[in-house]
Amino acid sequence: MSQRQGWLEGWRLLAALTLSLVVLSLWIASMRQFEVEGVRMVIRFTARSSLTLFCLAFSAAALARLWPNGWTRWQRRNRRYLGLSFAASHAIHAAAIIAFAGMDPAAFVEATSPASYIFGGIGYAVIIAMSATSFDRAAALIGPRAWRTLHLAGGYYLWLQFMVSFGKRVPAMPLYAAFLVPLLIVMALRMIAMARRPRGQIVAAG
Repeated sequence: MSQRQGWLEGWRLLAALTLSLVVLSLWIASMRQFEVEGVRMVIRFTARSSLTLFCLAFSAAALARLWPNGWTRWQRRNRRYLGLSFAASHAIHAAAIIAFAGMDPAAFVEATSPASYIFGGIGYAVIIAMSATSFDRAAALIGPRAWRTLHLAGGYYLWLQFMVSFGKRVPAMPLYAAFLVPLLIVMALRMIAMARRPRGQIVAAG
C-alpha cells in the first residue's frame, strides 16, 4: 500500500472526501454565479460523485474476496467511510435540490414527479438509517441480524434506484448509458463473489 493510501484511512478519508465534495460543489455553483444553472450543475455533479462512492462501498467485500491485493484490502477496510462519504455526497445533492426548488419552483415541478418524491424519499430514509448504524454503538443496539438485513436490503435498494435514475435518462441522452456500466459491473462482481463463497456465508453490503 502506498504512503498516500496509508494516510487516507478511516475518518481522515471521510473528512478529505467530504471537504473535497463541498469545495468542488461551491466551485461548480460559482461558475454560474450561484444561480439556478449552477445549482443544477451541482445536482448533476453530486449524483455522479454519489454513484462513484456507492459503487466503491458496495463492491468492497466482493472485490476483496475475488482479487485480494493492497487496493481491495484498503477498499474493504474503509468501506464504512466510503459509505459515509456517499451519504455526505447525497446530503449535498439534497441541499442542491432544495435550493433548486426554492430558486425556480416551476422548473423544479417540471423536473420532478410524485414517483421521484416517493422513491427518492425512501432512498434518503435508507441512507440515513444505514449511516446511523455505521457506528459501532448503533450497530450493537439493533443487533447483528437486523444490521445485516438493513445494510444488505438497503444496498440493493440504492443500487436499483441508481439504475432507474440514470437509466430513465438514456432515451433522451444515450451517453447516460455509461453510468449504468459501473452499476452492472458491481452487481456482477457481487453475484460472482456470492457464488464462490463458502456455504452459510453472505457477501456484506459493502
